[in-house]
Amino acid sequence: MGSASSMLTQYDIEEVQEHCHNLFSQQEIVSLYQRFCQLDRNAKGFISADEFLSVPEFAMNPLSQRLLKMVDGLNFKDFVAFLSAFNSKATTEQKIALIFKVYDSDGNGKVSFNDILNVLRDLSGSFISDEQREQVLTQVLKEAGYTKECYLLLDDFIKVFGNSGLKMEVEVPVD
Repeated sequence: MGSASSMLTQYDIEEVQEHCHNLFSQQEIVSLYQRFCQLDRNAKGFISADEFLSVPEFAMNPLSQRLLKMVDGLNFKDFVAFLSAFNSKATTEQKIALIFKVYDSDGNGKVSFNDILNVLRDLSGSFISDEQREQVLTQVLKEAGYTKECYLLLDDFIKVFGNSGLKMEVEVPVD
């Protein structure tokens, strides 16, 4: 796809569509490419953590530091693939896989009690104590059939969140 300042060809658009399981229309991919080029201020062909932080909604997200690990250095194809989990046509499994990656900060394919606790700490800040967080998490895991010592795999996340009616959607504005 060349540098970020070049135009997308029909082949590029179709390649990106295939890469993201056809969750975006050609028009949406063109709009996402325009947004990608705006974020890629130095036209390097990828977006850095600092460039992502220039998006106020991203910077204000309590999980922004965790998300930055996932998005730092994404090229356009991977940028669209990342965003595809937020598409209304994405499957519940695709959405849960993204959530799992947020919790699995070391990328070892499993989520520990402490991994979940750290995300809860990021989300709740100083509003509740570590002791309260641990009590709540211990109870939630117990109700789901897990213990503090368990490691959760992606399949466990799908089992727990699969019927939750999970909503993670972002509309792509099309010019």
